[in-house]
Amino acid sequence: MTLIRPTAGVTDASGPARRPGVGRAVAVLVLVVLAVLIPLFGPSAALHGTGEAAAPGAGGVALLRAVLFAALCVPLGELFVGRLARALPGAAPGVLGGHPPLPRSWAPYAAAAGFVAALGLASVVATGNLVPHGLSEIDVGGLYASRDGKLALLEVNAFLVAGLCARSDRPAVQAWPLAAVIVAEALRAHPTTEHSPLIGSGLTLVHLTCAALWVGGLLYVLRTLRRWGAMEPVSVESGPTGPGAAGPGGALLGLYARVAAVLLAAITATGVWSSLRRMPPGTVLGQLTDTAYGRTLLAKVLLVAVVAALALWARFRLRRAPDPLAACVPARAEVVALGLVVVVSGLLTALPLPIHW
Repeated sequence: MTLIRPTAGVTDASGPARRPGVGRAVAVLVLVVLAVLIPLFGPSAALHGTGEAAAPGAGGVALLRAVLFAALCVPLGELFVGRLARALPGAAPGVLGGHPPLPRSWAPYAAAAGFVAALGLASVVATGNLVPHGLSEIDVGGLYASRDGKLALLEVNAFLVAGLCARSDRPAVQAWPLAAVIVAEALRAHPTTEHSPLIGSGLTLVHLTCAALWVGGLLYVLRTLRRWGAMEPVSVESGPTGPGAAGPGGALLGLYARVAAVLLAAITATGVWSSLRRMPPGTVLGQLTDTAYGRTLLAKVLLVAVVAALALWARFRLRRAPDPLAACVPARAEVVALGLVVVVSGLLTALPLPIHW
């Protein structure tokens, strides 16, 4: 005999079901406010007392860059988890007799947000890296005359194509324009005047790809588990925490956790290498506290440490708890912390680079 796992609320004998929707909405609102305030006011806070000067409109650029990074994470994570779901034992998702269907894609909305952010960043490049105060100040033709302008145009067009692909019958094709955005970001972050720019671009390419798969993948896994949780059978004989309770949801979470461990290792290695290229070992400790870039990087490292601790907690629950889906509790906190990492990463790109002493 089987029952359907309830997810809408908790019912007891004293009253109707308790709905967590209000608390979740408040939490999302708080996170959105933080995601806006950190980039807008972060530059002035990071630069305070360093003697460095921020570029014009650094707060707006940081916000646009954070939106662009988030717009990369969402569709890449959906494609990534879709492949993991197809690798689960049994029939493919959505097939009669197989696993329940995956949640509705957010990729078209992410592509629209990415297009707007890329367009805003391109307008800044078109005015000589100044904040435009009117359409007459934007030199669109000038974008074709510079390397940064061409890369900005590439990102605008890539998000436009990705949105069209997400609406098509073959949404997996959007992986190509999204890859073009990552390549453009990697090249933009390391101009030709930099020492060994191709090495730096390669590190950023791997770092950004793995980060997008990790963040977007975890978000879509949690969305999938929430959808599947209302449709999975729970064995009455074994109880809600018995061996059959996890179902495909627990299997998907376990498969993601194994891949996420590799992604975390790659993110850590490329992040450390990139930081040492910009801050030589002998100057790291000083620049972490005396420069805006170093302070923001330190905040990002601390957030990643929190994320890693939450990931380990989730992995422990996944292996040891009677119900593997108990790992969703730390995983939800992990995806929130990862969202803050994305926002801080956007802020990091808008700050002046550290000085090589």
